[in-house]
Amino acid sequence: MIFRRFENLIDPFQEAPTPLPPRGVLRFYCYYLYQAWPVLLALVTVGFFAALIEVALFDFLGRLIDMVQAAPGADFFRRHANELIWMAVVTLLLRPLAFGLHDLLVHQSLTPSLTNLIRWQNHRYLLRQSLNFFQSDFSGRVAQRMMQTGNSLRDSAVQAVDALWHVFIYAGSALLLFAQADIRLVIPLALWIIGYIATLIHFVPRVRQRSADASASRSKVMGRVVDGYTNILTLKLFAHSRDEEGYARAAMGEMVENVRGQARLISGMNIALTCLSSALIAGTVGLALWLWSNGRISVGDIALASGLVIRINNMSQWIMWVVNGIFENVGTVQDGMQTIVQPLAVTDRPGARTLDVKRGEVRLEQVHFQYGPERPVIDGLDLIVRPGEKVGLVGPSGAGKSTLMSLLLRLYDLSGGRILIDGQDIASVTQESLRAQIGVVTQDTSLLHRSIRENLLYGRPEASEAELLEALRQARADGFVPTLRDAQGHTGLDAQVGERGIKLSGGQRQRIAIARVLLKNAPILILDEATSALDSEVEAAIQESLETLMQGKTVIAIAHRLSTIARLDRLVVLDQGRIVESGTHAELVASGGLYARLWQHQTGGFVGLD
Repeated sequence: MIFRRFENLIDPFQEAPTPLPPRGVLRFYCYYLYQAWPVLLALVTVGFFAALIEVALFDFLGRLIDMVQAAPGADFFRRHANELIWMAVVTLLLRPLAFGLHDLLVHQSLTPSLTNLIRWQNHRYLLRQSLNFFQSDFSGRVAQRMMQTGNSLRDSAVQAVDALWHVFIYAGSALLLFAQADIRLVIPLALWIIGYIATLIHFVPRVRQRSADASASRSKVMGRVVDGYTNILTLKLFAHSRDEEGYARAAMGEMVENVRGQARLISGMNIALTCLSSALIAGTVGLALWLWSNGRISVGDIALASGLVIRINNMSQWIMWVVNGIFENVGTVQDGMQTIVQPLAVTDRPGARTLDVKRGEVRLEQVHFQYGPERPVIDGLDLIVRPGEKVGLVGPSGAGKSTLMSLLLRLYDLSGGRILIDGQDIASVTQESLRAQIGVVTQDTSLLHRSIRENLLYGRPEASEAELLEALRQARADGFVPTLRDAQGHTGLDAQVGERGIKLSGGQRQRIAIARVLLKNAPILILDEATSALDSEVEAAIQESLETLMQGKTVIAIAHRLSTIARLDRLVVLDQGRIVESGTHAELVASGGLYARLWQHQTGGFVGLD
């Protein structure tokens, strides 16, 4: 019950306070820590009392020695009963309570929940990034930065709170206790504090920069390694293992150099602090002995001074590692911010409505799009696809066909013009509602690294078992799915498909993708090379299913294999981002234009033509 109470103090899945995390390291920290401020305030309070109790024990030790010397053995417990009872209460009750609360706050509240809160909010934000965001970076590096930022932010915050009170309480209390015994005892500790602060001021900023560099290089290594693992088949097919090793080794070499530089600074700081601490111990103990020999302080004061400076010495080593850890974690957070704190390229407008599709008309008006200042892809394109019409997009590679489909799905924002669905500008509706109304089978079919069932339910989460099996039958996937078996022994619909569906053949992946779209049953359908991974026999087998899928829907299909779309109502020929021809297959062949030339270069033959 106690553990559960502390575990529930922070909701690890609470909503982010603002759409975009703030820039600037301090504001970024405050953004997440404010969401857990009651727990952090409790930790600060408990830390204060825990440090105070630790110092009190050393004071008790000095007084205990003086009491033992002053009181005869027979009268010792009677004369000092109250003070001894208070010492016992502090040692046996208050100290375990303070440190127990500290551990519960750190390990039950902050470690699991605050860490996950940061990761959850960052993950949700990153999922809303544009397609271009993920295409411009290693997925492994993005994932690592998201994961490590939560850990590092939490660790540095907790370490800072712990170090804060230990520094102030130990140093302040020691100065006060030494001054009470003899003001001259303060001199070694005061000089040590000055030297300690000077050492930190010299080393910490350098450690911070080295830590940021080391974190960035670790992210680069992770990105390159994951990229190689994800594309392991390509690596093996092209027999470039040495080149791949060199690619990873270059990043690892950079990481090693950055870590070595960081380690040099840490070693230098450690040596400097060790020298300072040794001088503190020798100076304080020697001065205390001299003052005692002159009758200025008691034996208890010697025990207090000696014990406290040794504790301060040990604490200073711990503080050094904590400070180093804090700034190493700050460097990691800074590295993560490079990925996380990026504005969303494609966002819903304020007050965006839900797309309402009743007819399925698609209208493109003077659409312009370019990936960069010198890369125009779509140039002033006008196109109307009537409700229920089946239109094929044809053209050479790079003509803009797939880009046009990405624009219709609003994976990118237009450079100019507008796209309307049933008279509604897609820029004024929510992205979720837009994509919910469009079914897509892409050329590069990839499946989630989950079971066949989970991949199918992406099409319609509430689909029944019977509906899943019917979709597989219509997609001609019912023949191989029951035979699937993964390494964990799962079979059929429960078999795992591997990363990006790698355990399935291209044709099998494509048929699962078609079954998924069959389940979605959206009013607008995009087929982007939907049968490109199928051999002729399999393609012919599922043509009937595709025609069933297309019934009553507005269809836009892309295919380099022209025979697969020759039966559609209308073909639109693109070249360099513009429409150059439009008509039926027969009309375009008879016109002798670009389509006719493309047709002549192909054998056709999979679809009988009237």
